[in-house]
Amino acid sequence: MGARLRNIQARAAEHGRLRTGYTQGNRPLRSPNWVITSHSEEHVRRAAELWGGEPEQWSPLNSTITQWRVITKAPSIEALITPGDPLNQYNEMWSKGGCQRRCDGETETISRQPCLCLARFGEDWHLQKKGVVCSTTSRLNVMLPDLSGMGMWRAETHSFYAAQEWGGMVDMVLAGTNGQGFIPVTLRIEPRQRTANGETKKFPVVVVELRGITPREALAGPVNAATALNPGAAGQARAAIEAPKGRDWIAEARGALTSDDVRDLWMEAQQAGAVHPRGEDPLSKRLMAIAAEKDAEGAPGAAQQGPDEDGAYEAEIVTDPPEGDTVWPEVAQPPAR
Repeated sequence: MGARLRNIQARAAEHGRLRTGYTQGNRPLRSPNWVITSHSEEHVRRAAELWGGEPEQWSPLNSTITQWRVITKAPSIEALITPGDPLNQYNEMWSKGGCQRRCDGETETISRQPCLCLARFGEDWHLQKKGVVCSTTSRLNVMLPDLSGMGMWRAETHSFYAAQEWGGMVDMVLAGTNGQGFIPVTLRIEPRQRTANGETKKFPVVVVELRGITPREALAGPVNAATALNPGAAGQARAAIEAPKGRDWIAEARGALTSDDVRDLWMEAQQAGAVHPRGEDPLSKRLMAIAAEKDAEGAPGAAQQGPDEDGAYEAEIVTDPPEGDTVWPEVAQPPAR
């Protein structure tokens, strides 16, 4: 491996943002589905193909730079938590002049003073109106494996409740992986409501969930890239190995003594979901053919293959089969009402 500069921190480029709202003119609106924004038209158009919506050009508030965005039709998207610590959380207050406060919950890092919101409003400071106190801000960097480019996408939320869940989720994952390897997750916008002081407030919360792997697998150590990209494949392969082998219906039918035994076997296969109730599948037809062979073997004179003492062969008498043998799978159909 080549050399790296030791006095800078290596990081992937940011391709865009994952938002839970959008603006119409100067009016901010919440969205029940993900909003994807980027400077790259290609990324946004690909996102629209995956998650629906119409790509459009768009300028953020207080910005003259045009970007691209798509208001998707997807409340959840697949993502990867990348190596390292992908989460940053602060209580922040912004103005047109930039970030005025950035607090870690105890110390306001710009002025180096104790938390101003806590000192003024107490532990329930986050219930104050927006703009009066800092906004709880969580930024989660993830990779979207189905979009081009190896860069990061930033999911950002200002929900006080999402901040608690994001921190707990990410810290548990990091405890198992030590920040190594990729973790497949689903980012889901979940509508919630809270009632306090006789007032009901509805709000969206972004939930981060494991995708395709169990907590046991996530906490056992770093997940390799192949498993992270196709998280269900390993579990399916393991289940296929551990699962008991299916019944060999054909072999059991050939070993049956009579055609009635084969019919009983077909009924078992039907209950197990191995055949179609109307007998339109290949396995039903094979079993019906074997039952017919059993009938032929048990017919009177079936064992006589050669001529009699006078050199004559016994004539074959063909009769209509009893009802139920002509359309065998009828026994599995529901009775008429």
